[in-house]
Amino acid sequence: MTTHREFEPEPGVPFELHPLLTLLLAPNPSPMTNLGTNTYILGSAPVAVIDPGPDDPAHLSALQATIGARDVSHILVTHSHIDHSPLARPLALFYDAPVCAYGDSESGRSAIMQALALDGMVGGGEGVDPDFTPDEALPDNAVITGSWGQITALHTPGHMGNHLCFAWNDTVFTGDLVMGWASSLVSPPDGDLTDFMASCAKLQNCDAQCYYPGHGAPIYEPAARIDWLIGHRRTRENQILTVLAHGGATAEKLMLKIYEEIGPALYPAATRNVFAHLIDLHVKGLVTATPALSPTAVFRLDQEDAVD
Repeated sequence: MTTHREFEPEPGVPFELHPLLTLLLAPNPSPMTNLGTNTYILGSAPVAVIDPGPDDPAHLSALQATIGARDVSHILVTHSHIDHSPLARPLALFYDAPVCAYGDSESGRSAIMQALALDGMVGGGEGVDPDFTPDEALPDNAVITGSWGQITALHTPGHMGNHLCFAWNDTVFTGDLVMGWASSLVSPPDGDLTDFMASCAKLQNCDAQCYYPGHGAPIYEPAARIDWLIGHRRTRENQILTVLAHGGATAEKLMLKIYEEIGPALYPAATRNVFAHLIDLHVKGLVTATPALSPTAVFRLDQEDAVD
């Protein structure tokens, strides 16, 4: 099995992680995707494909070449952002294999995120695959068997409502819920921070030795990574509350005070991340939003009576 120091995949070149597991890196590097999307090919024959990746003909050709003459029994999708799911349907048609996921791109949303979406907050920071629909819906704890043994689907919303992780032996394919190179973007209405924290706690109960994320290197200290993610989010929450203690502010103003280390290109994503925290704090009754909960609202501590 590879180590973190040895993780140097090239787009389109099969990278073996385990005798039954090959990674194929998609050619879509960016500040949001790191080196690119990790597509996993699991099993001997037939195989399962996890996260087929973006709509890219070169990646599709590389997948077909890597799979070779083997059959595909399942196409598993962690979530339907455009860097993970668009190639699912072309692969399904080519190999006559079902696309398996929690549900379509609106499935799994919390009630508050459904309300925000209806109010016009369409799409998150990464881009949604609007036409995505699985052939087989996988509820929480659904089990899939094949040449690899057994996979258990874990509904883990937070980064997106229809997000699944896939537990296999002592490892978990974590999609974009847990990555080693960065914290996961939580961008309403696709992302929900309250759900994200609950999903991280859920993974804490999995006795995993390794996480295989949707982007970046394998995570060989998964418990420590989960602890860091939870601690990181609590730190952000405390930063927001500290700024609001000095008066009301919008999500954008809070972002500018908190994210001093990032460049302007990441401001929109960072602002949506702050807004995700503010929604969570609003649900907890710790902040108020004027005139109503929205990305442009002015947020104040609940006990604050002052006005701007």
